[in-house]
Amino acid sequence: MKSKICIIGLGYVGLPLAHAFSEKYSVVGFDIAPWRIDELCNGYDRTLELNEMQVKEALNNGMIFTLNIDEIRDCNIYIVTVPTPIDKHKKPDLTPLLKASETIGKILKKDDIVIYESTVYPGATEEDCVPILEKFSGLKFNQDFFCGYSPERINPGDKEHTVTKIKKITSGSTPEIGKKVNELYLSIIVAGTHLAPTIKVAEAAKVIENSQRDINIAFVNELSMIFSRLGIDTNDVLEAAGTKWNFLKFKPGLVGGHCIGVDPYYLTHKAQEVGYNPEIIIAGRRLNDNMGIYVANQVIKLMIKKGHKIEGSNVLILGITFKENCPDIRNSRVIDVIRELQEFGCYIDVSDYWADADEVEHEYNLSLQKEPNLSSYDAVVLAVAHNNYRHLELNNEKQVIFDIKSILPYSDGKL
Repeated sequence: MKSKICIIGLGYVGLPLAHAFSEKYSVVGFDIAPWRIDELCNGYDRTLELNEMQVKEALNNGMIFTLNIDEIRDCNIYIVTVPTPIDKHKKPDLTPLLKASETIGKILKKDDIVIYESTVYPGATEEDCVPILEKFSGLKFNQDFFCGYSPERINPGDKEHTVTKIKKITSGSTPEIGKKVNELYLSIIVAGTHLAPTIKVAEAAKVIENSQRDINIAFVNELSMIFSRLGIDTNDVLEAAGTKWNFLKFKPGLVGGHCIGVDPYYLTHKAQEVGYNPEIIIAGRRLNDNMGIYVANQVIKLMIKKGHKIEGSNVLILGITFKENCPDIRNSRVIDVIRELQEFGCYIDVSDYWADADEVEHEYNLSLQKEPNLSSYDAVVLAVAHNNYRHLELNNEKQVIFDIKSILPYSDGKL
């Protein structure tokens, strides 16, 4: 039987994947947001992962964007790419994943394959999602239907390492299904695939990728704090140390986004569930989660040294997205800097030419300034290394310039 693929969730992960599959397969893109479907049907991707030509190319290939469950009933492969966030207590929130499983369960047929790409803890596919698929379909797992897991490796804003150019981990609920899932992805992934022996292995591999990065960034963040007290430039130290062939080149900064700042909590949750308290992972998370507060306090100290009255002072934040050259504001830790400065009584303006003003207003209750007068602020904090910030000239000597990303030719302080 020829594969007809349904991609559930058309965000940063799902849309590029749907586009890639549409070149070789019949594809239906499903999302629950009407505005998202409308925009895509008109050739616009607000994530900017695909340009207008690419979206229209997918449509010309016959791809359908829909929120109608009836239009995905005849698919035989369902790929789930919905978000897996954490709640306010930093616990995994599987609600989108379980709701997607429920939707699929209502239309699941014999011999269908459900593949999950969302980041989860080891065991989530078979222990949390499969029971829902069984409940709503009335079918038996690994007898009537099958599952796979192939973790996403999308890097938002990266136009070089796109979905087909990143090696893909694959897995299946049986050895035979593992091979089928692997062959499916291998047909579009030019970088190749790695077939993991089990779904749990694939789940674990994904969650440790970002946990490893989180711990390494926490290490250099701590170094930054130490070297600041010693009067040493952290970047000079890292540049010198980086001359050794096996030195890992990480830089200090705010750790947010939908992966590095979230995934470790999925692993620690599962570890604690089986009776193990992961010390290093939690310590790294705690340190990185507090970096925004640390930055704000450094800014305040510099403002005091320059004679500024803190309460009522005006501070400009350059950048609100979670990373450079990307419109994604999810879990941006820049907000921690902003909230801490507000606690000191500062008035905050935010500017970011990549971010969507309506999304920022909705998510953080902040209004973006389109063209702020840079010299009119008591302090300017460069929070995100967007390309158009790299050549800014800030020459007001009374002003405090704090460069979190260390990209400006001059600053009073940086990590």
